[in-house]
Amino acid sequence: MSDTPASSLHAPFEALNLEGTSPVVLLCEHASNYIPPEYGGLGLDAFELGRHIAWDIGVADVVRRLSQQLDAPAFLGTYSRLLIDLNRPLHAVSSIVTRSEATDIPGNQSLTPAEREQRAALYFKPYHDAVEQHLADRAAAGRPAIMVAVHSFTPIYLGVSRAWHAGLLYEKAARFAGATIERLRASEVGLNVGHNVPYAPSPDEDYGLLVYGDNVGNPAILIEIRQDLLLRPENQATWADRIAGSLALDVAF
Repeated sequence: MSDTPASSLHAPFEALNLEGTSPVVLLCEHASNYIPPEYGGLGLDAFELGRHIAWDIGVADVVRRLSQQLDAPAFLGTYSRLLIDLNRPLHAVSSIVTRSEATDIPGNQSLTPAEREQRAALYFKPYHDAVEQHLADRAAAGRPAIMVAVHSFTPIYLGVSRAWHAGLLYEKAARFAGATIERLRASEVGLNVGHNVPYAPSPDEDYGLLVYGDNVGNPAILIEIRQDLLLRPENQATWADRIAGSLALDVAF
């Protein structure tokens, strides 16, 4: 690996609409599957890097549309979660995975502490420094923050089908989440939206939801959308419209 990574030429995060007037702050940690050339795709081919193991398919444009519709700031990751996961604490085993679903990640095997620290400095820290600074600026100005993270999930995981169209993850913001779920369900007949599915929040798996939400008193939810519902731009636009019209901001606090 070179002393000056090609990744230094690629912005470490994408920040949108920082002066937006909405109380909502949007997070999209898994927006990209980009891996700088010097990593050699971590030993994976293009097919593998197009899968969920590398990113959350379809969510980036949902968040960009939401940022416009809500007039809300948004922070999007610009590197693959396989380099380092922006939604995991650095101490977590899943921060830099050696195996994702049933796929080994050759380029993540036997990393030295120095290599792990370099990835944290290049990719994790800039994103989170930007989010933290924005939230500090909001607090100083007396502006509230309602944290809304957007992710996507696979229709089948390790052979098990997932019937939900979407799920909302939350811990403390039960009233906000519950009302948002009911409004999402009402937005289309038969829409299957669940509580804390396809999994429940965990301190080792949901950094943004807890660190920028529950742990500091900001209402926080994480919206998971099934990936096969986000494959085309028109689908992404539909979900952005649906979420924008369903967020129960009136009961968030």
